[in-house]
Amino acid sequence: MAAVDAFDEALVCGLLRPRPDRAAGLTAFAEALTGSPLAARVAEAAGKAVAGAAGEEHFVALAAARTALLGSVHDALTTRVEEVTGRPHDADGVLPAGGAQAPNLLVAARSWLCDLARSGWQGIDHDLVSASAPVVSAMLPDPALRRLATLLDGFAAELAASCPGATLDRVPVRRWADLWSRALLLTLPGAADAAPTGTATGRLLPLGVDLHEHATAVQAEVHAVFEPADGSAPRLVRAAVSAPKPDTVVGAGLWQLLRPHMSLLAAVGDGRAMDLAGMPVTAGGDLIWSDAHARPGDAVDAFASARVSLPAAGASATAPLDRHPARIAAPVFLEGYATRTDDAGALVLTFAGADFAVDADRIPTAGPLTPEAVAASSACIGLLRWDAGAFTVQPLAVETTVRKKAVAVHAGAWAGGTADKAGVKAEKAATDAAAVLRERAGRLLRK
Repeated sequence: MAAVDAFDEALVCGLLRPRPDRAAGLTAFAEALTGSPLAARVAEAAGKAVAGAAGEEHFVALAAARTALLGSVHDALTTRVEEVTGRPHDADGVLPAGGAQAPNLLVAARSWLCDLARSGWQGIDHDLVSASAPVVSAMLPDPALRRLATLLDGFAAELAASCPGATLDRVPVRRWADLWSRALLLTLPGAADAAPTGTATGRLLPLGVDLHEHATAVQAEVHAVFEPADGSAPRLVRAAVSAPKPDTVVGAGLWQLLRPHMSLLAAVGDGRAMDLAGMPVTAGGDLIWSDAHARPGDAVDAFASARVSLPAAGASATAPLDRHPARIAAPVFLEGYATRTDDAGALVLTFAGADFAVDADRIPTAGPLTPEAVAASSACIGLLRWDAGAFTVQPLAVETTVRKKAVAVHAGAWAGGTADKAGVKAEKAATDAAAVLRERAGRLLRK
């Protein structure tokens, strides 16, 4: 991590004319790759960057090296997770062979990202950031390029909100370096491919929904246990749906953007399993969701699934580009813990003699789950994550007592719709906002 930090600090002031102290950091970064297959290329790239003569191929090599170092951290942390959960994962897979889709757009995106690296975060201005807009607009209609386009769009929006970089008091150093390096590697043909390696037929038992929200996009990721129809061992899988969004649609209104594209969200909200037949699935355990391969199943309790099926479920391989500490999200079930608030005001779960901070910032406002409900709970389905040097727990659902009755509270309870007063009110507000946006868009088109 020290080597990664040295490279990230060099990106702050830019790689066009790095200062002597930043140049020393680049050299140390390259030395951390000594003995690896990347060593020679990274040493050359670092030397060119120190001299202010780095080209696109050198920036790609540096981004690959940074990703490899973080991948090694991911692997070490994953080993610790496996020791705690007793859940080994499959051997990591390999990327599919690269394609050659829209090479001109990929080259244009790579050129913009390299310009960012040369200028550094302190050197960004509106002209530089806005240069990404034509590239993003041309990429979005192509489904094969939409992952990169969404990443570039969100990244550019963050940078634009921080322009000019010379006036920044605080730079999100690691975050922007993460986004930059991932985007740069996704410009390599085929890097974004997630081709299915098989099909899934059996019963899907949802555990919870992890909602990711950005000003320009939203994604709901359902974590679940899959029980194959052939009786083989259950597996942990994920199914995700994403959509672009205006920054005025927030909270429970997000479900309106996602709900029409995935019947699984309705099943989660209703507390039902899904019966799958030939659903495409990747080696990493991601279902390539299609409603044509799924139908609602019997009612199922997520906590029953967590108690019975989750302990026996194996984890899938991790795709190479997903080997990053921030991507660790291991489903866990905790019961019989104690809760307290530490000196900093953060909620802490004490379980099996260990303290786990609750990642309350990840609890979405688009559902009834709150930090207060977590504090009063006795059982929790969550995701074990790693952040800032420590493992944390992100609650997806908890069991608590309300008026002397055991009640389950889910973060994704409103995914398929709700009669809850707060949820109905939030959905109506979002509907009104969407109607206003549609009316304004229609007015512009008529002009």
